Amino acid sequence: MGATWDVTRSVAVLRADNPGPMTLDGTRSVVLRAPGSSSCVVVDPGPDDEAHLRALAGTGPVELVLITHRHADHTAGSPRLREFTGAPVRAADPAHCHGGTPLRDGETIQAAGVRVDVLATPGHTADSVSFVVTGPGEDPVVLTGDTVLGRGTTVITEPDGSLADYLDSLDALERVGEGRRAVPAHGPALDDLGPVVRAYRAHRLERLDQVRGALGELGVDAGSAVADGVVDAVVDQVYADVDPAVRGAARQSVAAQLTYLRSRG
Repeated sequence: MGATWDVTRSVAVLRADNPGPMTLDGTRSVVLRAPGSSSCVVVDPGPDDEAHLRALAGTGPVELVLITHRHADHTAGSPRLREFTGAPVRAADPAHCHGGTPLRDGETIQAAGVRVDVLATPGHTADSVSFVVTGPGEDPVVLTGDTVLGRGTTVITEPDGSLADYLDSLDALERVGEGRRAVPAHGPALDDLGPVVRAYRAHRLERLDQVRGALGELGVDAGSAVADGVVDAVVDQVYADVDPAVRGAARQSVAAQLTYLRSRG
């Protein structure tokens, strides 16, 4: 099992021992429990790692499991954690619900003495959601999943990632996150989500300008259909210094950027 620490009296983090190029130092599972509550909520059980899942179950009784999005480093442990705890698992995508109903944008969940407001934040994946968690007498904390990371930037993943949706989701997170702490699923906690979101937006727009420039050098119309060879050529120019271990992620982001540009003619 990875590291464990408290963010507030009602929000604690258990990091899974699954470091890697895409997971940074590991996926953060979050345990929500108001002081004095007899039960807890687990957000993102993480990978199917027995030690990590037993540690999460040991924080219980677990009354509910919530999922930020479909990727396996967040969801693979869900069925096993349900076996341990009997807790229903809820996600935006019904395929990742186990004994629970799909999450709804704007829904408010009251559990383990805390309030959890569900905010749809698609873009990284179509089913991505964030959670605004408010413990008794505490300022809200935003759980951003992979939509905003603790360091670096996220990838717009195939087949259902969307840059247009992602930019809209950044707007939504800026509205709820100004002056508020955030706990991403990878990387350290953030003291103020607002400026981080603005930096993310500026980075995305800068990358779009770079992609436009690369297309101009390649003689390709941004509004036309783009072949795989063009995607690779743009990656070579715009992400020339990227670590080979994450070239696939860069390629997915470029494909999403080209789709965005095509949709705008």
